[in-house]
Amino acid sequence: MFKPKVGFIVYGVHKDGLLDPMGMPFIDEELIKKAKAKLQEEGLDLIEQELVIASKQEAMECLQKFKCMREIDAIVLFSGTWVWAANMLAALRDFSFSGKGIVIWTHPGSQGWRPVGGLVLHGSLKEIGIQHRFVYGNLNDKQIVEKIVSYCKASHEKNLLNLSTVGVFGGRGMGQSCGVADPSQWMNIFGLDIDSRDTTELIRTAEQTSLEEIAQARKEIQKYFVDLVPEGEVADRSIRLYVAIKKIVKKEGWEFYSIQSFPGLGDDYSATCLAQSMMLENGFGTSTLSDLNTALTVKLITDMSNERVYYGDLQHIDRETNEIKIIGDGTCPPSLAGKIGPAGFAEHGIPTEGEAGGISIKLVCKSGEGVLAHLGRHTGQFEMIIARCSVFEPSKEMIEDRRKECGIPFWPHAFVTVHADIDRFIQAWNNEYAVLGYGEHLYEDLIAFCELTNIKTIAL
Repeated sequence: MFKPKVGFIVYGVHKDGLLDPMGMPFIDEELIKKAKAKLQEEGLDLIEQELVIASKQEAMECLQKFKCMREIDAIVLFSGTWVWAANMLAALRDFSFSGKGIVIWTHPGSQGWRPVGGLVLHGSLKEIGIQHRFVYGNLNDKQIVEKIVSYCKASHEKNLLNLSTVGVFGGRGMGQSCGVADPSQWMNIFGLDIDSRDTTELIRTAEQTSLEEIAQARKEIQKYFVDLVPEGEVADRSIRLYVAIKKIVKKEGWEFYSIQSFPGLGDDYSATCLAQSMMLENGFGTSTLSDLNTALTVKLITDMSNERVYYGDLQHIDRETNEIKIIGDGTCPPSLAGKIGPAGFAEHGIPTEGEAGGISIKLVCKSGEGVLAHLGRHTGQFEMIIARCSVFEPSKEMIEDRRKECGIPFWPHAFVTVHADIDRFIQAWNNEYAVLGYGEHLYEDLIAFCELTNIKTIAL
């Protein structure tokens, strides 16, 4: 997971040790020290502005400096005392064109008049329409600090997407209409270019893979499994495809990608299950069916989480228990295997969805807390659905029967309890796929990303 670089700026007119009529400094230096330490403790890499800013000139010099620093993801403006908002506005407006996030943090406390400085700046930014997040709360309040950190992380992700490229191998798979993308809309909202390649280059590159490259890939794959990597022509094609995807993605400079898989490649050469599983294991955002909405959701959560990400079908929803089974078509990062047993190998298993066959992954996902999320569109406008969830592993006595329920027991399973109104969840959902991310913080991180990109959030 990344570590956002954030400018930390204290502002206020009564600075330089000025005392109030009671003999106390208006600006509490000890509080500022603790606030910075808390943000660093929560994973932010702070670049500190030494001078407390108050005048127009100070604001312009400070914010111009941070605007030009490409490594900066966001700024945190810490209210030291009250301020003349007009001295800050033009410089903040100019900084906002960088696309970097702006947080105003006001720590409670009557002495020093910090709330006044925070509220006047917050209100002034609202008045002229400068996007920002205003946070009022104590540094020892976990939820308050999370609001600051999540916004900075989301700003980092927004900046990563800008000027990047997502690749697509092939066209729309299996007639899936809810994963298609408008390239102009993606460029407008995310600054993302959508590039594409026919799968003929992929097959040609796979066929040109050397025996040495296959042997090296087998070693890489083997470390995630107890069973030996299967031998034979079908297995070799799966491995060749993985090597080819890595090569082309690197050559083209794609930050993430999607692949048609079927129809086409899965009939003509190999199922993509193993390749997709290993790319996910490598921390690379991807999806099948050229479903770019799923691919971007996977990319976001992969970047924001300490764990690998699983996407798969919402194969069954139990309205009585809020239990959802997520079953991917043979694709899952093997490191997500739980206590029931390590990841294993299987055949893709469905000739009507890929006659060429190929290696797939079988496992049950480990227990943990996280989110189910998916980006989609409603009448052409983006929306993201986010729900908190708990992943659990059925008992050893029950697991085989539970896996047989779907008729394809050898595909990867995640058993999930959703912490949301299940009927609202069902009606809001916008795809057959769900993206499962481990980490409770992801809920606020994704909300913050949507806030920064003006995407409607359905947070259940």
